Amino acid sequence: MDSPVYNCFVDKDKMDAAIQDLGPKELSWTELQELKQLAREGFWAQSHTLRGKVYQRLIRDIPCRTVTPDASVYSDIVGKIVGKHSSSSLPLPEFVDNTQVPSYCLNARGEGAVRKILLCIANQFPDISFCPALPAVVALLLHYSIDEAECFEKACRILACNDPSRKLIDQSFLAFESSCMTFGDLVNKYCQAAHKLMVAVSEDVLQVYSDWQRWLFGELPLNYFARVFDVFLVEGYKVLYRVALAILKFFHKVRAGQPLESDNVKQDIRMFVKDIAKTVSPEKLLEKAFAIRLFSRKEIHLLQMANEKALKQKGITVKQKRQFVHLAVHAENFRSEIVSVKEMRDIWSWVPERFALCQPLLLFSSLQHGYSLTRFFFQCEGHEPTLLLIKTTQKEVCGAYLSTDWSERNKFGGKLSFFGTGECFVFRLQPEVQRYEWVVIKHPELTKPTSFLSSETSTHSPLSHSVPSDPADRLSPFLAARHFNLPSKAESMFMAGGNDCLIIGGGGGQALYIDGDLNRGRTGHCDTFNNQPLCSENFLIAAVEAWGFQDPDIQ
Repeated sequence: MDSPVYNCFVDKDKMDAAIQDLGPKELSWTELQELKQLAREGFWAQSHTLRGKVYQRLIRDIPCRTVTPDASVYSDIVGKIVGKHSSSSLPLPEFVDNTQVPSYCLNARGEGAVRKILLCIANQFPDISFCPALPAVVALLLHYSIDEAECFEKACRILACNDPSRKLIDQSFLAFESSCMTFGDLVNKYCQAAHKLMVAVSEDVLQVYSDWQRWLFGELPLNYFARVFDVFLVEGYKVLYRVALAILKFFHKVRAGQPLESDNVKQDIRMFVKDIAKTVSPEKLLEKAFAIRLFSRKEIHLLQMANEKALKQKGITVKQKRQFVHLAVHAENFRSEIVSVKEMRDIWSWVPERFALCQPLLLFSSLQHGYSLTRFFFQCEGHEPTLLLIKTTQKEVCGAYLSTDWSERNKFGGKLSFFGTGECFVFRLQPEVQRYEWVVIKHPELTKPTSFLSSETSTHSPLSHSVPSDPADRLSPFLAARHFNLPSKAESMFMAGGNDCLIIGGGGGQALYIDGDLNRGRTGHCDTFNNQPLCSENFLIAAVEAWGFQDPDIQ
């Protein structure tokens, strides 16, 4: 069998050791669904020639802006931009944020070529302000390109994709940061054991999750990254979340119960990813990634947009020093009759990332405002989300994170009706900690996402409200029940309130029921959260608190 023909940018000896080539194969072009399966199975992963052909076809088929720089543009501009500089000494564009060019078995000429291509991309895409993933993408594409100009054209097509439903690479800090927040939200929901470890060992868990793209675009060995990129070109951005979640699951499995190798968990994860071959094969990594039952692509898009909106509202659109999320609950000024600072920080680690930078604001305290449900609603209205805390006379502590403003209850003409979204969850803290999320998150087989883009929307925008005042306000809420074909209403009974009672969860029972005097309550299994009783099934209330989320800039 003939040995593979590498281009002049590749160190052949290193490449032979990194990816065994079993010779060229042919692939008759096929339907997308079959192509997805072939990519996941690694059909072209062990043929350098075939992978090059597939990349060429997949990237050629990306819908792009009308004017997208091609190979001839590179030939025209590269001499003017590089000048007489040695390619190895060329500075990298600012948008890579000090990211180093991964070697990926490239020789010195190849590493220099990556720098030249990146500088030419910067020249042609002045709107790119933050793109630390790009050096890894260019370094990989260079393997499967005839020359620098062809590699440049491929990278440009990926960057110039104009399909609104097909996100490929983050090109601004706002997009990058919201992706990090979205990844943190997904970890919180799909990797709870790993998330608990991250909260325990890191001062700022979002700083750890902000490293997730580096795990893929830089730390993963070449043969692993190439397999991820194979599937990414076919299926898109969601694949990246899947693989990063799988990496974190393996990290937790290997390191749980062991002392960390350094006092910096970010560095420990990087070292784990770099040496991932000691733990898991590329095939097993992808198998784990696709075993995770993630939200639909459109639902993740809504979460991403909600995170972007939150960042814009906080004025975070360019890179800046981040406050420690861990310090959002300040020991010196936090006072609660129900939970300690540590317990509140644990709860804060469960809330969606777009609220994690906020500080807790006491809205209602039964000891301060009296034992009145009417007063509770009055104090809470106008705040979204809110946190409900309950302490029983037996010193049990439980509560709920409630995604929607309590004023929503007034829209039903006095009738007790449920509202809220799938971001709601219930929990207990004493005698032991346990969180119960929306049943659909752990059991997606209960439902199928509906086609979000109804007649009131175009194919270019998420579901709109009837009277949009601002494009950012047109977003349908993340995990709104109407996005899902639920088997019954029981799975969407998140929160309800009237003059006589407050209810959280429904169907077969209620996760929490509190009477109008805030005196008695009960708890049991409910279909919405598939929870166990949060405390004694019938209880007397010692204290109730409601907390809001206050922007740290607003005092």
